[in-house]
Amino acid sequence: MQKTAYINDQPYPIQEGETVLEFVRRSREEKLIPALCDAPHLKPFGACRLCSVDVALEQGGPARVMASCHTPVAEGMYIYPSTERILKLRKNIVELVLSDHPQDCLTCEVNNNCELQELAALTGIRDIRYPVGRDHPDRKKDLSHPYISSDPSKCINCSRCIRACDEVQGMFVLSMADRGFESRVIKGTDNSLIDSSCLGCGSCVQACPTSAISDVFESKSVAADRKVQTVCTYCGVGCNLEVAVKNGKVRSIEGPLDSKVNPGQLCVKGRYAFSFYDHPDRIRTPLIKKNGEFVESSWDEAYEFIASELKRIIKENGPDYIAGISSANCPNEENYLMQKFMRAVIGTNNIDNCARVCHAPTALGMQRTFGTGAATNSIEDIDHTDCILVFGANPTEAHPVTGAKIKQAAIQGKTLIVVDPRRTELARYADYHLQLKPGTNVALLNLFFYYIIKENLTDTGFIEERTEGFEEFRQHILSQNIDELVNITGVDWNLVREAAIAYASAANAMSFHGLGATENSQGTATVMLIANLAMITGNIGRKGVGVNPLRGQNNVQGAADMGCQPNQGAGYLDVTDDDVHALYEKFYRARLPRHVGYKIPEMYEAALQDQLKAMWIVGENVVQTDPNSQMVIEALRKLDLLVVQELFMTETAELATVVLPAASFLEKEGTFTNGERRVQRVNRVIDPLPGTKPDGQIITEIMQRMGYPQPDYSAQEVLEEISGIVPFFKGITWKRLGKDGLQWPVHEDGTDTPVLHEEIFKRGRGAFYKQTYKQSLELQEHNNGYPFILTTNRGLEHYNSGAMTRRTPNRELVSGDVLLINPADAGKYTIEDGDMVCVESPRGKTDIRAQISNAVKRGVLSTTFHFPDVMINNITSDVYDSDSLCPEYKVVAVRIRKSKGLHKIRN
Repeated sequence: MQKTAYINDQPYPIQEGETVLEFVRRSREEKLIPALCDAPHLKPFGACRLCSVDVALEQGGPARVMASCHTPVAEGMYIYPSTERILKLRKNIVELVLSDHPQDCLTCEVNNNCELQELAALTGIRDIRYPVGRDHPDRKKDLSHPYISSDPSKCINCSRCIRACDEVQGMFVLSMADRGFESRVIKGTDNSLIDSSCLGCGSCVQACPTSAISDVFESKSVAADRKVQTVCTYCGVGCNLEVAVKNGKVRSIEGPLDSKVNPGQLCVKGRYAFSFYDHPDRIRTPLIKKNGEFVESSWDEAYEFIASELKRIIKENGPDYIAGISSANCPNEENYLMQKFMRAVIGTNNIDNCARVCHAPTALGMQRTFGTGAATNSIEDIDHTDCILVFGANPTEAHPVTGAKIKQAAIQGKTLIVVDPRRTELARYADYHLQLKPGTNVALLNLFFYYIIKENLTDTGFIEERTEGFEEFRQHILSQNIDELVNITGVDWNLVREAAIAYASAANAMSFHGLGATENSQGTATVMLIANLAMITGNIGRKGVGVNPLRGQNNVQGAADMGCQPNQGAGYLDVTDDDVHALYEKFYRARLPRHVGYKIPEMYEAALQDQLKAMWIVGENVVQTDPNSQMVIEALRKLDLLVVQELFMTETAELATVVLPAASFLEKEGTFTNGERRVQRVNRVIDPLPGTKPDGQIITEIMQRMGYPQPDYSAQEVLEEISGIVPFFKGITWKRLGKDGLQWPVHEDGTDTPVLHEEIFKRGRGAFYKQTYKQSLELQEHNNGYPFILTTNRGLEHYNSGAMTRRTPNRELVSGDVLLINPADAGKYTIEDGDMVCVESPRGKTDIRAQISNAVKRGVLSTTFHFPDVMINNITSDVYDSDSLCPEYKVVAVRIRKSKGLHKIRN
């Protein structure tokens, strides 16, 4: 039976777990209860007492004044939000707050989004009866940070900024110091914001009710013409953005409080690193290289030149002499058109993208074991799990909103296991940090299985009912030389054993893995074992469990879903299958190739051997991001035609024959699919800059120029076409996606799927695959002369090659790549913090600034790859995972020395 409570004697239904404040606000549309210290995405605090209400246990009975924000609503409560004494109390509270606040607040016309000013108007305050506080209004502003400023004179000590930093981001940068009139919010140990441990996420800014802490774009003081919700262009978390626009310019970005993905939360990139969109470096006209120099051209001239060259190459050599690289930074609709262009217009399956490059082991490994190569669960399942395994990922840097949720779970006492060669931020919160030697993932996972089997912690019922191949797998594990595996990994056996037992014993355990798992010569084997780990313990098919890859770029999942890979078309259908081939030919009304095309590494090899004459690259700076950069450059230079669609003149665009100016994510519409399979609408915020076009429009127009009857570009119409060919998009429509999107597979009636494999795996039974550790060829061939192992990673402030983030104030936060080196190794080579170090591999060398750190063990080095002046991929290897051709970025044999003739650099 439905329980009820009463608001002004009117009955309303109660929902489980509500506070009085939540109950009243949900039940009554008008804002009956004001609050200052409360925020929807923060825990109840009860500091300001502005939300006080009268509560009686019976109609007409005696009432008590209670703070509604943390009082649970109960059946039969009689709540009176606006009695005479409550209104008087609220007015008194607001007056007291205003007495310690700049006195122009009541008349200020600039700060028109100030909650305190709104409350003063709501409570009828025209002047303040109390004496003004002492020196509070004269406190010095902090303008040290490129994005966030603070004006302590406006602070009312509501603690919302502190709680946002603690509860949302888990950074604990802000705190309250002193008492009474002297009380104030401090940063760290009372430093400036830039000198504290602040990550620049802006959660404090969004939480502040008075602009005491605000962003430099003045989001709270400038009224926007309109606000548009879209999806972030950076990592695969898929955060929703509420973008404020004034006079056709983007003024600020916030995280919508009602978002399912990121309620009120963003990282420094998502909230602030958007000014690249109208940077002077934006390419604004097509460019054709003539006599070694780029010459501006019209769109018609560029299209005509490209089409004639493509037709010539097809006629002289055949369609397989042309290849395309699509973009995991572009919407689904644009990726879909790119693979359709290559297959239906050019006539080749030579199409690939960085999603397959870096996460091919995930797709292949999970398809082999489960039947579907995507995340099994949702990020919100972190709230329902008991144990989290983070394998080869650094989400607080590379997937910050998800990383913050994992960190909060660890702070709240949930078991956290981190497997990483580096001591990451999450490793500091972990119950178990398994700091293994790079490239030894398979050996470590085999140890996990050994201890789980030996301790009889296998889920026998799940294994028997839903899997196959377990007995052979079990025998293989028990035959392993455990002492040898321990020695290989470099991790204490007892720590591995305890971690394995913790994972297997948890009621619900979920895993997250990243490029540290995939970008190895045994990447596919690693992912299959991670999947097997979930199966052997029964952690699949319900909330709070599962295997969840963390996607590096915003639409990695979508680019793969759309068929931007040489062996599978849209919807992961096998291009060599006769029935599939017939289906695609009928749908596209074109003759299509039957054989598998080139993967990206094979494209370079083919170009070097004159077996590839043209490439079309959309939004990827492969010269900087792909391994063995000099080999990539050599391959691209051998082409007759290189077309690049880009925002900026990147290192790859410099080598192009034709550069086509594309639109940014703020200037286009479509859909992104985040790492939890959530398809979300990307809404156009502003018009494309003059001279630029959305990538989908460019591809459509070249398809038309080459004679294919593709309708004029409309993202919504292309989405409708996708839903007609991709089985798991069948029920997706633009309207159904709404604000929060849908998680595929989506059935025809619009029902989506938050959890996969609930009753049966896509392949029927889940499959166990035995794996044996094999040392990387990189170390087998080069370990003698190159004693260090270099592993690459991403940083929080920058994104991939940095083409976008380096053109924002993020460059003021981090201005270059650094090399992490253990203090013992630094001492051996007389390297000091800030010295320039020459790092050399068998393929080349580069100079980079040293940062001495205990985050890496002896013999291991680590760096990011965001800055072209370092070009770290000059030294990475061309060793690949043999199953998926994923590059081995994480294991590079190198040697080091102090750089000659280069001076030490200090921050």
